[in-house]
Amino acid sequence: MQKWLLTVESICADPAKEKEFNEWYDTVHLPDILETPGFIRAYRYENNEPQEGKGKFLAMYEIESDDIMQTLAIFSEHVNSKAAQGRMSDLVIAVGGGLFRQITPPIERK
Repeated sequence: MQKWLLTVESICADPAKEKEFNEWYDTVHLPDILETPGFIRAYRYENNEPQEGKGKFLAMYEIESDDIMQTLAIFSEHVNSKAAQGRMSDLVIAVGGGLFRQITPPIERK
């Protein structure tokens, strides 16, 4: 089984509503995304000094899949379904991201 990392950089459309944005992301969006088969773990980070045009927030999703294109197709359908159910937020603006295949197993400090 291949391991992948999907990253999404985002900003909040209204900085005055960042608390609401983060609450939605953590309690609604991440659990919704993790319902996608193959998506096994999610993390979020905040950049305290984001550069212009870059994301203030970073979401990372660990994926295990032998057919990443099929997994991403299911993911896309799943996200569209959640959006149709009104579970997306107008506050989220994706500004970047990528898909990475793991080439080295985790190495921990001894």
